[in-house]
Amino acid sequence: MCSLSCSSSSSLQEHVELHLEYGSASVTGHSSEDLTMARKLQEEEEQKWREAATRREVEDFKQLQKQFGLDNSGGSRKQMERNMERAVSRGQMVPAEFHRKKAEMLESLASGVDDGGSTTSGLLGALYRYCQRNASDCAHVWLCSETDYYSSSEGDKGWGCGYRNFQMLLSSLHRMEQYKHLPVSVPSIPRVQAFIEESWDQGTDPQGASHFNHRLQGTRAWIGATEIYVVLNSLSVKSRIVDFHKPTSQAHTHPILFEWVKQHFSHSASRGARLTPKIVQTTLPPIYLQHQGHSRSIVGVEQKVNGNLCLLLFDPGCAPREMSKVLSQDTAATMVRCMRKFPGSLKHRQYQVVAVEGLLTPEEKQSCILNSRTLCAEKIS
Repeated sequence: MCSLSCSSSSSLQEHVELHLEYGSASVTGHSSEDLTMARKLQEEEEQKWREAATRREVEDFKQLQKQFGLDNSGGSRKQMERNMERAVSRGQMVPAEFHRKKAEMLESLASGVDDGGSTTSGLLGALYRYCQRNASDCAHVWLCSETDYYSSSEGDKGWGCGYRNFQMLLSSLHRMEQYKHLPVSVPSIPRVQAFIEESWDQGTDPQGASHFNHRLQGTRAWIGATEIYVVLNSLSVKSRIVDFHKPTSQAHTHPILFEWVKQHFSHSASRGARLTPKIVQTTLPPIYLQHQGHSRSIVGVEQKVNGNLCLLLFDPGCAPREMSKVLSQDTAATMVRCMRKFPGSLKHRQYQVVAVEGLLTPEEKQSCILNSRTLCAEKIS
């Protein structure tokens, strides 16, 4: 503790107790210097630790921004250009094709209309015919109304699923007289981003707007169920977000989600009907389905003879050439098997759905904007 020599054990004990009670600084000058040095070293160590923690936080934040497309690395245009340049350098694309595709991309961006390069039409009709021929193990099948399939492209691969599912939903609404006020053509991803920003400017979902720094255009930002609700609200389309926030079976699956989807489609199909046909194509649009990291569109539900339920999903991550297999009798079975999802295939902890329910009056739209200041999903458990 110090350099003091004591003549007896009692004086040594007393001196040690003084050190412990009052601190070494009050006993000797040497000890005071040692204590000062120790404190200085401790402060320097704590400062280094704080600086290291700050650096880690900054790095984590940058990684998070990059993961969610908020790192100013550009949106769909820049990603498409980079991928095409890479294809040219590898000999996979000739310069003439590069310039043609770039011109088409710029034209699409200027018009605000999707170029249709990743679109496949006629799938629901083909799916209906397939079920008529091959649904011997089903008691009932309910399908949504005709919907175009939109796949992720080179410009939005890895982050564009939410936008592509919205395009699918909008392509279905376009076919319904009730929604004739909607834009005539399906918008491009940058235009969808602009719709969401415009809705934020009107006061919708201020918390979500703050999360994205009020900017989506020119970014690769992921969007989810809340942003789908926001953009539908901006178009005066009534919708609801339903949150299946935890598994509802011992197998960690979501049987209540499956039952909810069945009720959603079957209730519409049975309205006014004395006897529900085995296979029904309803007049309802698809349901937007979100889980951590990805989203898909629910285009139908099968109820097997044994009572089990199975969802039919359109996944934007599937290539158009694969989805087009549904159009042929020879290859439809393979693709339909990929579209089927039983409860054991959907085991994420939480799912959210967005379901369209009609139109908003101007008064209802304003009420939705006000209520979205504390936007909450309807929880089902």
